[in-house]
Amino acid sequence: MNTIKIKKKFSDKVKNGFPLLTLEMLEHQDQLGNEGDIITAVDERNQFIAKGYQGKQNKGVGWLITWDPEEEVDHRIFVNRLRAAIGRRKKWFGKNDTTAFRLFNGEGDGIGGLTIDYFDGHYLFTWYSEGIYLLREEILDAFEELVSYKSIYEKKRFDTKGQYVADDDFVRGERPSFPLIVKENGAHFAIHLNDGAMVGVFLDQRDVRRAIRDRYAEGKNVLNTFSYTGAFSVFASLGGAVKTTSVDLANRSVAKTIEQFSMNGIDYEAQDILVRDVFRYFNYAVKNDIKFDLVVMDPPSFARSKKHTFSAAKDYKNLMKQAIDITEDKGVIVASTNAASLTMKKFQRFIDEAFKEKGLKYEILETYSLPEDFNVSPSFPEGDYLKVLFVKRK
Repeated sequence: MNTIKIKKKFSDKVKNGFPLLTLEMLEHQDQLGNEGDIITAVDERNQFIAKGYQGKQNKGVGWLITWDPEEEVDHRIFVNRLRAAIGRRKKWFGKNDTTAFRLFNGEGDGIGGLTIDYFDGHYLFTWYSEGIYLLREEILDAFEELVSYKSIYEKKRFDTKGQYVADDDFVRGERPSFPLIVKENGAHFAIHLNDGAMVGVFLDQRDVRRAIRDRYAEGKNVLNTFSYTGAFSVFASLGGAVKTTSVDLANRSVAKTIEQFSMNGIDYEAQDILVRDVFRYFNYAVKNDIKFDLVVMDPPSFARSKKHTFSAAKDYKNLMKQAIDITEDKGVIVASTNAASLTMKKFQRFIDEAFKEKGLKYEILETYSLPEDFNVSPSFPEGDYLKVLFVKRK
């Protein structure tokens, strides 16, 4: 076990349960050992603070797991953390209209760097650092003590750029036939656990999709930008949208979106599914006087195309201004970001500045953050990364 000393100015924060270990917290950076090492954090007086593991990812260099000096970072702690997380999701296992949810949400459930998603009896483990991956067998064995499963798959997101590490994703159980068909609030999604970094739907937008279907889509012409597999478009169609237009730069988005429409008995030929650079599409729509009643914008935190580089933390205001230009009067923009570095306060300021620079008024109708199965630690509010605003143009 490796001992690291926390600087005095950070020690109280860590003692109060802050789980993320960063380089700037360390008294001496050369105290760090190897990925996967179990570490003990002490204060400037060499008094125990917490235990955790070393694992470098874009957020830091490790995660603290227990503040109990008698508790070890081993098989038993993994059993305890998993059991508690499963208990918090007990009601989700009994839902008939929703069969996909987040079972374990990293530091929100006590182990940073790991998420586990449930897809109708199949489980997806996502490892966000080499350090947590080196603890993989102990965690999987702890999981097997508690859960019966059809299959386990995994995604590795820990190369030097935090990207997906391609490999055979199957881990344990019996290999299923794909796609898996899961339900979300009565709708159906095709899930591919064996096909690259993404699986077919982002579970954290569940509440937003339901709101679109139930309160905003009926009779509307809907634009879904950065559309991925068209999940927002599916829910808009199910909610009575006159037409949806899905725009994404990836060629494979067409087949994926057609698949999701087909799963729900929607005529995809009556919808527009376009492979376009979203920024260029905004310009095209302005030039051709194309407007929409409902515009959905859920861009990645960072995106690059041949002619554009987009960073949500810097560029969302300008993106919002482009969306305003193609939104009908009294139309609604669903503005969403998963950029953890962008606070809700700053995000709302971007919206406010965009409308002021356009000389227009607006009203925020609804606000969303992570759904309840995405547990967030009160000691780490940064973990509540999702910010969604339903904004009405006046």
